[in-house]
Amino acid sequence: MGPVESGLAGIVLLLILFFLRMPIAFAMAFAGLIGFGYIVSWSTGASILARDFLGQFYSYSLSAITMFVLMGSFAFVSGIGDRLYKAAYKLVGDMRGGLGIATVLGCAGFAAICGSTSATAATMGRIVLPEMRRYGYNDTLATGTVASGGGLGILIPPSTVFIVYGYLTEQSIGKLFVSGVIPGLILTAFFSLTVYLICRLRPEMGPPGESIGWREKLKALSTTIEALALFFLVIGGLFLGWFSPVEAGGIGAAGALVIGLLRRQVTWGKFIDFTKDGLRTATMIICLIAGATIFGRFMAVTTIPFIIADWVGGLPLHSSAIMAVVIIIFAVGGCFMDVMPLITLLVPVLYPVVIRLGYDPIWFGVIIVLMGILGVITPPVGVNVYVIKSISPETPLENIFKGIFPFLASILVTTALVVIFPQIALFLTQFAKY
Repeated sequence: MGPVESGLAGIVLLLILFFLRMPIAFAMAFAGLIGFGYIVSWSTGASILARDFLGQFYSYSLSAITMFVLMGSFAFVSGIGDRLYKAAYKLVGDMRGGLGIATVLGCAGFAAICGSTSATAATMGRIVLPEMRRYGYNDTLATGTVASGGGLGILIPPSTVFIVYGYLTEQSIGKLFVSGVIPGLILTAFFSLTVYLICRLRPEMGPPGESIGWREKLKALSTTIEALALFFLVIGGLFLGWFSPVEAGGIGAAGALVIGLLRRQVTWGKFIDFTKDGLRTATMIICLIAGATIFGRFMAVTTIPFIIADWVGGLPLHSSAIMAVVIIIFAVGGCFMDVMPLITLLVPVLYPVVIRLGYDPIWFGVIIVLMGILGVITPPVGVNVYVIKSISPETPLENIFKGIFPFLASILVTTALVVIFPQIALFLTQFAKY
């Protein structure tokens, strides 16, 4: 077989391994090793396997993932998510649908110190679902709101997905982070508007909470100071060029831990447990990158990505139509695969197409993340939906999926705005120093 035929056979092998439930990272590494060894040489393939796979674990730039994941773990055990939600509830809880809006705002706040969609959904789900049930919220709306709001975890910086995308495409992590700020705020506003409209049209879905005075509302804001300070220290310092992404993550993790210690919420046992959880998650992500790197080398020697780029670039279509196809590929792929393996698999193939068409790589990163948010709540995979199901086992899975559908419109509208007005994503990047 020639290189192209070998590449196609390798892709089929990869899909078979996925179907057989082999871990995605190892499936990509195995298929890449077999394919590269067949086309080039087995000794070179074995050398690349050792160098590329193990090399990711002592990569300085990838240690930013470990730091930001630990930051999210320590933020959870420090009770920051709980305080953010309670502050949001006191600010908007007395509105129609206020508890749902507070949930969205709480998700946005925790996203700013977490970087993971499933962690955001899990953290806020444990906090808000009992409260929403206590106030008589419909289970479909409640679970759908938390699952959708959790998606903000990979758009509002810091974001582990932006780190991986930046590593794969050699783009500035700082610029990618700040590119998600305005789209993240817009999506948060649209999610909040969705909850408000649902509860306005169907009042039984989400009744207003108890009336809260302005003095108490202002007092509630004081409980968010630590989270805001941590966010502005980490992202602001990265934005201004005070420290690198790795340093920013380390400062964020240390800051979240100090907050927990000062509030006496971090015990030695919790510290060990949540450090293990964070390292386990970070290791999984780095393994995905390592596997994707090996499979990417195999794809490079098959020349398939370059053939696709040349073919797509030569299509008698406007560049916007081709870009629409690329976006649809990510949207459909997200329905069947979690966002992290999706980008490690598709970005090496489709990124050259996007660059050939003349699109900004930072802007494209934001589009991918928006499609990732779409993927983590849509069937059949919908990772966030299954996270909420594990927290609320009494809620039928179909009810949770039913609850996310009103929020899909918000994601699509936000994506359309970013496509039509790229400066929504790119405006702040011109000021980023790192």
